[in-house]
Amino acid sequence: MSNKHLHLHLKERRRMKLKTLTTAMILATVPMTGAFAAALDRSGQSISAFLQPGNYFEAGISVLDPNVSGKVRNGYTPHAALPASSAGLQNTSVGEMAGDYYFPSAALKLQVTDNFSFGLIYDQPFGAEAEYSTGTQKTTALPGPLAPLGNQGAFHNGTEGTSAEVKSQSISMLFGYQPTENFNFYAGPVYQTTEGDVQLRGLAYGGSATFGGYNASIKETGDIGWLAGAAFQIPDIALKASVTYRSEIEHSVNVKESFNSAGLLAGLNAAPSLNTDITTPQSVNLDFQTGIMANTVAFANVRWVDWSSFSIQPYKFGLASKSAAIQAQTGKSEFDLVAYTDDQISATVGVGRKLNDQWAGNVSVGWDSGAGNPVTTLGPTEGYWNVGLGAQFSPTPQTFIAGGVKYFWLGDAKAQAASQFDTPNYVAEFEDNNAIAYGLKLGYRF
Repeated sequence: MSNKHLHLHLKERRRMKLKTLTTAMILATVPMTGAFAAALDRSGQSISAFLQPGNYFEAGISVLDPNVSGKVRNGYTPHAALPASSAGLQNTSVGEMAGDYYFPSAALKLQVTDNFSFGLIYDQPFGAEAEYSTGTQKTTALPGPLAPLGNQGAFHNGTEGTSAEVKSQSISMLFGYQPTENFNFYAGPVYQTTEGDVQLRGLAYGGSATFGGYNASIKETGDIGWLAGAAFQIPDIALKASVTYRSEIEHSVNVKESFNSAGLLAGLNAAPSLNTDITTPQSVNLDFQTGIMANTVAFANVRWVDWSSFSIQPYKFGLASKSAAIQAQTGKSEFDLVAYTDDQISATVGVGRKLNDQWAGNVSVGWDSGAGNPVTTLGPTEGYWNVGLGAQFSPTPQTFIAGGVKYFWLGDAKAQAASQFDTPNYVAEFEDNNAIAYGLKLGYRF
């Protein structure tokens, strides 16, 4: 065989292997929608699009509809001088508090040469959406020194409820090197923005006189991190394994803070605003797939996120937590607005199958550990179990449209205010909650 013919033979062989791999990857990447994960984790920060063979583009959207409600714990009272029975809040509903949300994603991967590839991935990795009802039980008017606790609920002041909205955006730039068809080494910078708004209302936060009159608005700010990883594949058996590390990203943000002008902490409104450091957590993703029979692959992924090192303490909030009046009430020297005790571990396993040249589908089961329990009142769930179904239609070999749905059984949680963090004390219990998520993805290979 001549060198020319040998070259053409090897090229065709490689093309057939890539075709095999493409089939497997289609099966394993049918969208299973966004996650209702621990802490603020949302997208899962997948780089699967970058590991697709050849040139590839995708765009998708995920929608989450959670059902999260709870009740004030038995024996709860907002003040030691007020008996629980007189407060009238114990065992009462806190209403539905988790808002619907959606997040888009997109990715572009270019195989520049046989050995070098380039990619861009856009996602919204972290987020939260919460708002407590103002229509739930509240205390009556109270006499004397207890008067500031009157006519308020656990999570509302009668007219406004506790709420939180956190958004982030991320663009990852990846440069890959493939010394052989079996190995892929990649790394690149990550630009991430974060923003948010929080208002605390109700007796869980000390009432309107203290943190129950607190507001914080975080202006969108962007900073740089990085990622790196490696992948190994054997196309003939549709085997692919990858590990990806993402660094923490340090944000120095300007937080506009205020307290109730008639409360004990009103004097802090005149204090100068200083930047607050918020560090989004480092993470590791492990992904694996392999063919198990003709047109069928099994896949799995595991994700670790360092939430135990994460906390948010806006400047004026921190000053207030250290004040003598608050220390006397809480018994703590200081505390954060949000913090977590545990790292998050999540895992998904599933099977995908190509039904014919145009249709494919998959099923999966997922689990998330949560980030500790008790948890913050701004996100009162502790991990989950889920099941998912996905389907994909390919009108041409180069294009596809895919959809997926997941049902979540959310973990029961005890919700505590910031001042109760790292103690067994809590305000409310959230049990028997669930969520359903939907996803849609369009893809093009060129």
